[in-house]
Order: sequence, then C-alpha cells, then structure tokens
Amino acid sequence: MGAQASSPLDRRQREQLRGRVAAMLDGFLPCYRAQLAASVLRQISLELRPREPWGPQLSRSKKLPRVREHRGPLAQLRGRPPRWQPAFCVLRGDGRLEWFGSQEDFEAGRRPLGAVALTGYALLTSQRDYQHVLDALGPGPAGPEQLLEAPVRAPLLLQHPFRRHLCFSAPSTEAQRAWSLALQGGIRLRGTVLQRSRDPAARAFLDAVRLYRRQRGHFGEDDATLGSDAELRDAVYCVVLAAASAGLRAFQPEKDELLAALERTLRPDLEHTLRLRTRAAGRLRADVQARLETCLQRHVDPQLPQLARTLLSTVEATLGAVRALLARGVDRVCGRLRASPRGERLRGAVHSLGELPWDPELMHLCYGEAERGRARLAKLAAPFGFLGTQNLVFGAQDLAQQLTADAVATFLQLADQGLTAALDRDQAAQQLEKARGRVLKKLSADGAAARSEFVRSWLLRVLLPFVLRRLEPSGRAELPELEGDELVTDSQALTTAGILEDVVRGVLLQRIDRELWEALGGSEASCALAGHSELPWDPEAADAHAFL
Repeated sequence: MGAQASSPLDRRQREQLRGRVAAMLDGFLPCYRAQLAASVLRQISLELRPREPWGPQLSRSKKLPRVREHRGPLAQLRGRPPRWQPAFCVLRGDGRLEWFGSQEDFEAGRRPLGAVALTGYALLTSQRDYQHVLDALGPGPAGPEQLLEAPVRAPLLLQHPFRRHLCFSAPSTEAQRAWSLALQGGIRLRGTVLQRSRDPAARAFLDAVRLYRRQRGHFGEDDATLGSDAELRDAVYCVVLAAASAGLRAFQPEKDELLAALERTLRPDLEHTLRLRTRAAGRLRADVQARLETCLQRHVDPQLPQLARTLLSTVEATLGAVRALLARGVDRVCGRLRASPRGERLRGAVHSLGELPWDPELMHLCYGEAERGRARLAKLAAPFGFLGTQNLVFGAQDLAQQLTADAVATFLQLADQGLTAALDRDQAAQQLEKARGRVLKKLSADGAAARSEFVRSWLLRVLLPFVLRRLEPSGRAELPELEGDELVTDSQALTTAGILEDVVRGVLLQRIDRELWEALGGSEASCALAGHSELPWDPEAADAHAFL
C-alpha cells in the first residue's frame, strides 16, 4: 500500500476476489430490498402526517453543494522509482482531483496523467503526522523512502485506508494552506453524498449497510461505508470496487421497479400496515422492556448528559461562526457601498455574497469550530463503540455550509426586493442593514431547530447500535415470533429486526429529548424540538414529547 504501486494480481486471485464480492452482494442485496420497503413506508407516512405549524424561515438555496475549483502547480512524487516531478493539479467542483504534466497540457485539453475522486481520503500536511499513520498501519510497503527521509517544505499527503497514497508538495506555505482548504472541502463533499440526500433510496442504502454489518457483528458505527478496516493493496481494492459497483449497477433496474411497486402496494394499504406494526411493536416492547431499561440505566444514563452537552456546544460554536461570518459579509458590502462615491456596481457587490458558502478561506472558521470538538466527542463516544467521529464532523460542516447558503439566498432575495434605482447610497445601505437584521433573526430560528435535529440524530447513531447489541445476543431467541398472517406483506416493510430497532429508537428519543430539554431550557427547547418525531407512523411516538 502507500505511494508505491501495488503488484498485479494474477487471474486466480482476481477470480477469487470476484467470487467473494458476489457472495457479499448475495448477503447485502436482501438487506437493501428490505430497507427500501421500510424507507418508502416511512416516507409515505411522513407525507400523510399533518403539517407542523413550525417550518423553516430561511429560503432554501437552489445551488447544489460543490467545492470551488482550485488549480495550480505542485510537485508530485511519482514514477518508478518514485521521485519528485512537476505537476499541474486541478480540483474540480465535484471533488475530483486531476494532475497534468504541465499547465500547458491542461490548457490544451490533454488527458490528465491521473485522476481520483477524493472519497475516503484524509489529508495530512506534515511528514511527522504521515509517519504516525504509516506506523499505525503496521509493516509493509507503506510509503516511499524518499518521502520519509528527506524533508519536504510544504507537503500535501492524501492517505486512504485502501488505495495508494498521493504525495504532493506545494511551492509555499501560502499555497499549501490554499490547497489544504480546497482538498478538505473536496474530501467532505465526496464523503457525505448519501448523508445529505433526502431520497428514500439513499437512506435505505445506508440503513442496509448498517444492518448488513450488524448481522456480521459490527454494531458500532465507524467512518467506513462498506468493507472491513483491513489494509488492502490498491490492486485488490480496485478489483473489489469494480466488482461491487458492477453488482450494484446491475441491481439498479430491479431497485427502480421495486420502488415503483412499493408505492403501488404500500400507499393504499398504509393504515392496515401501520396497525400491524403498532401491534407488533407493543409485543416486542413488552418483551424487551426490562432488559432495555436495565441497559439504559447502567450504561446510557450516566454518559448521556455529558455527551449531549458536548455535542450541543460543538454545533452551537459552529453555527455561531456561521452567524458571525454572514454578519461580517453584509457589513463589508455596506461599508463598500458607503465608501463608493456613486454606489457603483451595487447589485454586483451584493450578489458577490452568493459565493460565500463555497469559499473555503471564508468558511474555514466555521469548519474549524466543528473540527475542534472532534477529540472530546471521540473520547465520550468511544465507550459505545462509536468510531464515526470524522463522519460526524463532516455532518456539522455540511450543516454550516447549508445554513450559510440558505441565509445568503434569503438575503439576496430581500436585497433584490429593497434595492431600487431611486435610492442613494445611504438609503441603499440602510435597506441592506434592514435585510441583514431579518436574515440573522431567521438564521437564529432555523439554526436552533437544525442544531437540535442534528444532535438528536447523532446521539441516536452513537447510542442505538450499542443498545441493540446489548439486547440482541441474549434476546434474539426470546423475541416473539412475528410470522404468519400478522406480518405477511409482499414489500418486506415490516420485519422483527426493524420493529425492534424502532422500539429502541423511540425509547432512546424520550431520554435524548429530555436531556435536550434540560440543556436548552424551556421555551427554546419547545421550539427547537417541535416536529422532529422519528416515528411518525407510531401513535405512541407522541409520548416522546409528553414532558414538553
């Protein structure tokens, strides 16, 4: 592994790997089908649920998440034997990194020497940190001696748990910083595609991955999407990735047909399905109640307050930085307007704010606040087997970017409504300051709701696998049999494992919401927690908010 090229696989090895991937897909796809059914059922239930009086106040940004394209000369360690060679690198808006032999090759439209999507990579900017990573990976062809022995002025080292490492060097510390911010944005963008999606199929895929891993003893969440944490050579990884991707692509037509069939069968029979689910949930809850309560009292209740407050403070600091960033951005526009002799290019100056959410230099303070809480959150969540802190940090950074984009979109709408050619520069600045106040007020309201939703979601992701692990090994054989006519549905929407998870989720949410109520205080908590039931099809779900 590492920056060195991997030795090629022979035919027997490749066939063996394909066979193992086929076996993996045979086990995974049934989980995916079942989770598609459960996800569609959840989506239909949400659609038919009465609308909450509370709703977002900011306008939703129509711009898709992206990173700002970044390009420039770097040195790259490549070749056999590896040596530093000039390269012209381009980070595309979709988080794909390309490198060319020269800027002229890029401008002439020639094919890049290499390209990679930044999914799963981690960026290191010091040789010492890189050496620590290599030491943790254990013995093996981890990296080229040229990198480890000779000092590099401004390294940019992209490490992946399975693929070859990419080693670059910037011409200056300033260029290293600019590339670091850009690459980190690309890594986050690629790493959270499914997590950002609201599509039921995306949620079903993530749930299926967790279920598949749980069936094989991996209860705690980590930063891997699929596969084990074992070190693989690049050639092995490429074969596995190609075979798994081909298998999932082959499943795509079946998935589309299944989604359409689920819509046809679940929607007309929704009430009957939910009644079956409620009865089954009641039986399961009665069966596991004593063991569940013992687990929560012994293991969850002592740790939940500190974990919840640390996560809250991390998100609050991140959203506070968003608010400060937006206020400074508007203040700069107003200052430039007042200083201009004729208020020239007013609308251009205002609309320049539209690039703020995608500017890594401006957003790095917001992202840094999320990153600052990583070590403490990892320590608090580790006893629950949670190893997904990087994913959590990415989620907080995505939230900061989305709220910034929504706030900027709202400000631009208000500015367009208030600015007219008849206004002089002082009047125009007053209009912008008025819009600024309205947007910051809306941002505070939406930020409070988003903060609570984010904290609830991640506390569940930390605690739910841990509690299920405590229940399932000793309790699986004791669970009531939910078979026969009671749960017969063609859609697989109701399963014993799924209903048990919903039961545990509902009980955990009661504790989580109670903790957030105490941490946030009265009226603020009531507003922030409104409309966030995780179990909209369960009549008992309202009990989770009975104390509000």
